[in-house]
Amino acid sequence: MEATQIKKQSWGEIEGKEVFLYTLTNSVGSELQITNYGGIIVSFKTADKNGNLGEVLLGKDTLDQYKENPSYLNVIAGRYANRICKGQFSLDGVDYQLAVNNGPNSLHGGAKGFDTKVWDVVEEGDQSLKVGYLSPDGEENYPGNLTVEVTYSLSDDNEIIIEYAAQTDKKTIVNLTQHAYFNLKGEGSIEDHVLKLNCNAFTPYDETCIPTGEIRDVKGTPFDFLSPKRIGDEIDSDYEQTQFGIGYDHNLVIDKPLGEFGLIGEAYEATTGRAMLAYTTEPGVQFYTGNWLADDLGRNGEKLIKRQGFCFEAQHYPDSPNKPQFPSTELNPGEKYTQKTVYKFFTK
Repeated sequence: MEATQIKKQSWGEIEGKEVFLYTLTNSVGSELQITNYGGIIVSFKTADKNGNLGEVLLGKDTLDQYKENPSYLNVIAGRYANRICKGQFSLDGVDYQLAVNNGPNSLHGGAKGFDTKVWDVVEEGDQSLKVGYLSPDGEENYPGNLTVEVTYSLSDDNEIIIEYAAQTDKKTIVNLTQHAYFNLKGEGSIEDHVLKLNCNAFTPYDETCIPTGEIRDVKGTPFDFLSPKRIGDEIDSDYEQTQFGIGYDHNLVIDKPLGEFGLIGEAYEATTGRAMLAYTTEPGVQFYTGNWLADDLGRNGEKLIKRQGFCFEAQHYPDSPNKPQFPSTELNPGEKYTQKTVYKFFTK
């Protein structure tokens, strides 16, 4: 097979803007589908240990179905991925109030985040797709005109490479991620997947999923994946944090220097032999086990099940604008926000 190719088809329209579905195929036969609505990764099919191509992402079938996406299936989340306490933060003495859309807090950019936008197609390459969005000053009450570009690439080494860039004309906050839900088996629960994570600490939170500010060692807790362990082994433990999250839905601190590209960890599913390595430049990863997926629909209109997918959402920590001890999410005019995350697939 030739190196990565890209195919484009019309996929409908939203508010008068045409939406496209792009299919990238690499030299090992893996197939990645992306739409410029919400920057959603619609599908990723890759071989199992027997060479059979299969789906490893949760998803939906049509653009109309993605208009109702309460689980944020495979979207670009922004302008601020994850939660901000009570939707409130301050910059240089100016107070901002965001939409409250997740209990008492703001989640994933507010009422209409980046996941609901038709992104511009900036560049179509043989091996990549670049999409862009201008988030105007005051959108969802965030300050500054924020110009964002996200580039998706599919390598012949079976890597999904996601590169982000953003600039602003007024001081603002930025935290972007890709909210992909993985299931290396393609069906059923992900509790049998085995993880090994390069994360030696996590940020515990209160009953509303807002970090307390503590950075806690994973040792002696259900969050210790420093050695390989099934996702399901301690997911329903009586540990306070897994009770708060009804499983895992926490920011883990990646063991690497701030800003450097490094390993998040590995996931493995034994029956298919599929494995995945994840890398990022971000300081944290939201490890989420799809505890609320039963509220959503997947392909063929079928009801998803609790814990049918897991997320490695590479990002800065939740509520960082209100936690000065956390790495900063502030972006000033003249600066450039960049982020790179890679998911590499193989069999063993």
